[in-house]
Amino acid sequence: MEKNKTFLSVSQLNEYLRLLMDGDRVLSSVWIRGEISNFKYYASSGHLYFTLKDPEGQLKSVMFRTYAQRLSFRPEDGLKVLAHGRVSVYSQSGQYQLYVDEMQPDGAGALALQYEQLRRKLEAEGLFDETRKQPLPPMPKRIGVITSPSGAAVHDIRNILARRFPCAEMILFPSAVQGAEAPEQLRLGIEFFSMTKMCDVIIIGRGGGSAEDLWAFNDEMLARAIAACPIPVISAVGHESDFTICDFVADRRAPTPSAAAELAVPDRTELAASLGMTFARINALVAGRITQEKRVVSQIASSPYFRRPEMILDGFRQRLLQAERRIGDATEKKLERCDARLSNIAARLEAMSPLSVLSRGYAAVAREGKTLTRAAQIFDGDTLELRFADGSVRAVARKEKGNMEYGNEKNDL
Repeated sequence: MEKNKTFLSVSQLNEYLRLLMDGDRVLSSVWIRGEISNFKYYASSGHLYFTLKDPEGQLKSVMFRTYAQRLSFRPEDGLKVLAHGRVSVYSQSGQYQLYVDEMQPDGAGALALQYEQLRRKLEAEGLFDETRKQPLPPMPKRIGVITSPSGAAVHDIRNILARRFPCAEMILFPSAVQGAEAPEQLRLGIEFFSMTKMCDVIIIGRGGGSAEDLWAFNDEMLARAIAACPIPVISAVGHESDFTICDFVADRRAPTPSAAAELAVPDRTELAASLGMTFARINALVAGRITQEKRVVSQIASSPYFRRPEMILDGFRQRLLQAERRIGDATEKKLERCDARLSNIAARLEAMSPLSVLSRGYAAVAREGKTLTRAAQIFDGDTLELRFADGSVRAVARKEKGNMEYGNEKNDL
């Protein structure tokens, strides 16, 4: 082995090749056309890893989260794309790869692919569900219009509103309707009306055009702003055959701006005709009710009670007499029962009265108001009161020969 030779480590060689590639003018900014295969998305990091291939070769590729978040479509296997980035060496593996910072579908169907992927995504989230769509107000006072101030759409809307419902006020939010700045301006219009509540219904749209001309109305942020808007939104983009994402997410879809204006407000001619019919029905109902009530009043007025009002009092008199008779009968029966009960009580009291006993020859003996029932209770010289049936007398007790004698002191009769 020769002396003074320089030996490089593997990592040094990889680093040397990386520096060469990073310094190369072509490799530092290159567009690659190829088909995606072996696509992998890591949710934890947000990075995309895939291979770009054509019939003759393959190229390892990576797209970091910062750039992947900007994609307007979802990469998948078999999709042909145009990828921009730089080619460099990954030092640890010694493999060169494309670091992608921008990517878009390749071919004529690129826009159609982005449109279809976004449509499926928002539909899966429920933004197109009929249950979340708001009804249009029947008679709006103010109509917000988001469109180009110089386009034919604004003139068509203004003319139709003036013809159909001139009392409604149109409030225009001027916006570009195509080009790079259009999606943001259209979204700002929706957010302006949502925040200020200046109108009762919103029309957003433009006239017809190519798919590229209408592309601003397929913007995801604009669609989400319409879905979150508290005011009903009518989407009027293009002609009958043109459908945009805004058409699906809006509360109502109109094929043209003119049709949107007709949806937004009622026709004053139809309103006048409807009011006329309503008034006619009301008049007919009132006239019929008056006729019916007149018939009822006539029947009442012709009744016997109105011809002879005293008949009403006759009925009350009859009821009063019947009530009086019932009360009299009830009172008499009640008094009879009370008399019988009183006689019964009096008889019982009479039987229990001491006077009835005295009338049979007995006398009641009392001393100082206290009735005496035994001879042993009387002492010699006691002044006694003898109660007979017809009166009372006073007597003095005398004890003689072992027996008590009584002498009258006073006769009360």
